[in-house]
Amino acid sequence: MADLPGLTRDRHYGQGRMGDKPFIVVDTGGFEPVNAEGVYVEMARQAREAIAEADVIIFVTDGRAGLAPQDKRIAQQLREAHATVFVAVNKTEGMREEVVTAEFHELALGQPHAVSAEHGEGVRQLIADALEPFEVEPEEEEAPDHPRVAIIGRPNVGKSTLVNRLLGEERVIAFDQPGTTRDAIEVELDWEGRRYTLVDTAGIRRKGKVFEAVEKFSVVKTLQAIERAHVVILMVDAESGIAEQDAHIAGYILEAGRALTVAVNKWDAVPADKREGVISDLERKLQFLDFADFARISARHGTGIKPMLKSVDIAFAAAMAKLPTPRLTRVLQDAVEQQQPPRDGRFRPKMKYAHQGGSNPPIVVIHGSGLAGVKTPYKRYLENTFRKAFKLKGTPMRIELKSSVNPYEGQRKPLTEKQDAQRRRRKIINKRRYG
Repeated sequence: MADLPGLTRDRHYGQGRMGDKPFIVVDTGGFEPVNAEGVYVEMARQAREAIAEADVIIFVTDGRAGLAPQDKRIAQQLREAHATVFVAVNKTEGMREEVVTAEFHELALGQPHAVSAEHGEGVRQLIADALEPFEVEPEEEEAPDHPRVAIIGRPNVGKSTLVNRLLGEERVIAFDQPGTTRDAIEVELDWEGRRYTLVDTAGIRRKGKVFEAVEKFSVVKTLQAIERAHVVILMVDAESGIAEQDAHIAGYILEAGRALTVAVNKWDAVPADKREGVISDLERKLQFLDFADFARISARHGTGIKPMLKSVDIAFAAAMAKLPTPRLTRVLQDAVEQQQPPRDGRFRPKMKYAHQGGSNPPIVVIHGSGLAGVKTPYKRYLENTFRKAFKLKGTPMRIELKSSVNPYEGQRKPLTEKQDAQRRRRKIINKRRYG
């Protein structure tokens, strides 16, 4: 972050939450003057694509510089967008709101909001207003009886071919069911007696009048599909290998805590003598997904589909697994006995018991004392131990540490009558002795 124009060039995605409403925020490079050239043209294209896929647009203007001609040109484009637009008049700390926002009414985009991004003034209210029309989706109370599977991949890796292969076999029974997330389609699938809900976002675009050249791959749609899924099938291309965007998507999946199967597509096109090297390269570049299974498939010819779906079943079972407290505690005690946590200063953290704190992904909560000193390597050791003990394949895990609080910490224990008499006696003796 720096006070320089043109610093943000690509779109940057982040996840936030206001109360019980989660949201995805997209930071763009913005629009440069009409006669801009070179990288600024690409920045403007990225901004237009972000506008096309947004539900809400926050148009940031400069309150100290005042309304500029470029602001008016951008406002004209935003009035033709499908999303709701909020005008944020930035850098207004120490200024009267009605004065600093007055000229921005000329943009005809509703009531301008005076904010200070640097100091956080007015930002919370702006976000609350932007999210106000959106309802909170109810969380599932009962454990699902079948997985919701999102098939994710960059363009040309064969995602659509795989979807068609799954839905096109004679033994497959499929029917459409409208999804609750806008711009997503959920398709029910029966495969050899097992049921799945496929979450497909490919080709579902919001077509605006001016933003027709939207890129084929939408990160927002991908993030939404990941959030709604129990298991994600990440498709990669065995011929071209791992691209930067594949690694970014994999990072989103891991951050969301979703169970995962990596489908290495076009495996039939890889020469036999190069296959081992291809898998080694994939596992090295995606080593942070070491908990996942790598299924080698050909979506075009249908080979490897059965093992891939079997991996999905295993990952789903692991993500929703119930971990009994007594067994969790025994596994924890055995792990500590085999390798104690390193000392933190003079003291060694003490782990007493563990219980499950949630599913999808499985969360193991460990109670004890001095646990703030437990470092990441030891948490990873515990994670691998629990994963091995409960055979949790295909899902990430979360380890949460909670140190017990001493209710008497900072309080002096009252003296007994005998102790109080001894204390008074010592004071009298010391006074006589030392005066």
